[in-house]
Amino acid sequence: MTVSPAAAATTVFKELVAPPAWRTVDLISDLHLQAGEPATFEAWQGYLQTTPADALIILGDLFEVWVGDDSLDSAGFEAQCAELLCRAAQRLPVFFMHGNRDFLVGPAFAARCGFTLLDDPTVLVLHGQRWLLSHGDILCLEDTEYLKFRAQVRTPEWQAAFLARPLEERRALARSMRVQSEDRKRNPSAIWADVDTAAARNWLQQANAHTLVHGHTHRPADHDLGDGLHRVVLSDWDVAAHPPRAQLLCLSAAGAQRVDLR
Repeated sequence: MTVSPAAAATTVFKELVAPPAWRTVDLISDLHLQAGEPATFEAWQGYLQTTPADALIILGDLFEVWVGDDSLDSAGFEAQCAELLCRAAQRLPVFFMHGNRDFLVGPAFAARCGFTLLDDPTVLVLHGQRWLLSHGDILCLEDTEYLKFRAQVRTPEWQAAFLARPLEERRALARSMRVQSEDRKRNPSAIWADVDTAAARNWLQQANAHTLVHGHTHRPADHDLGDGLHRVVLSDWDVAAHPPRAQLLCLSAAGAQRVDLR
């Protein structure tokens, strides 16, 4: 097994300890919100307005792309999303973990909307159980080229240089990268890495947790990793697909339950 330096090193697991009043926590990821996909946006809007959960945790890739918090300075799709998040955060705690598409979501956006940024990974302590939460991309060890790119773009130096570019230039670069990503998806020889089982087990044992919950792969499933350890993969959202996809994972004292919204 090839282990990335990030996965091989001893990982620091921050904890989010749920208050006793929290009965249920919703987990969602990989909505890939964009102006050109109004059906998914409307489903997300309806969910935010009606969820009975006591807290919401977003495990990355809420947006198809995020090129900087200054995109909120003008009226548009990003500002519309921010307004919905702000309203949601006024009635329940909202937490956000970076994904591979929206890793540039920053403190200005969080402060404007009233949500809390989470480290990847984070352990959620709820009803005496420890749930290990991650976007999941860092554990896809076979995707070595992506992991090199990830290590580069997560550095403060790269981010500062990118964010110093004009907003429209950043948007153009993001569009170009999305085209490259779509081309790669159509390549039959492309490697679609999944979360490495040994790395997932290692994380769970370090974190003293029983279940890893993540997104990123768009392969919703429940995996038995042995020795009482489990890996739960969240669904992506695409309401325009056939059949439509819009699903959350609800955590409670009874465990984890998938809830289809479409």
